[in-house]
Amino acid sequence: MPEIFLKLKKVEPVYQMVYKIFLNICKLLLVADILITSWIVLARYVTVIPAPNWGEELILTLMSYMAVLSAALAIKRNAHIRMTSFDRYLPKKVVITLDLIADIAVLMLAIIMLVIGWQYAINIGAKGSYISMPWLSRFWMYFPVPLAGVAMIFFEIERIVIDIEKYWGGKEDTL
Repeated sequence: MPEIFLKLKKVEPVYQMVYKIFLNICKLLLVADILITSWIVLARYVTVIPAPNWGEELILTLMSYMAVLSAALAIKRNAHIRMTSFDRYLPKKVVITLDLIADIAVLMLAIIMLVIGWQYAINIGAKGSYISMPWLSRFWMYFPVPLAGVAMIFFEIERIVIDIEKYWGGKEDTL
């Protein structure tokens, strides 16, 4: 096995730390989502509790963050839905090559998400505000896309390294 893989293995704790950071962000967003949703539902049935007019917009924004960030986390765990029906019939090198091609395609998508998503966030998003929260820029509504792009790029690079290592006869999966 080439020595470069041994050097790249030293970076694994950084990948784990970034994964845990994004996972904890998703957990906090989920807790906030549940609390705000509970508040809104409770306020509908208990007239003493005031219903926040900003709640539903904030819930949707938090959900968009969770959706794209959790998809990026799935890349790290190699947990995305994929077609594996023919993997047992194809040579191992062909399967690894197809995985590598798929990972490169997802990496290109992540770069597009980062670049175009950032352009949307600073151009379209910065020009508007939330209806129920006029003091808050719509930048935060568009920001999940470039943020997920960064996370996806980070985790896809790791997946590509793992695929190349498998191609050279390394471990099946280090995750």
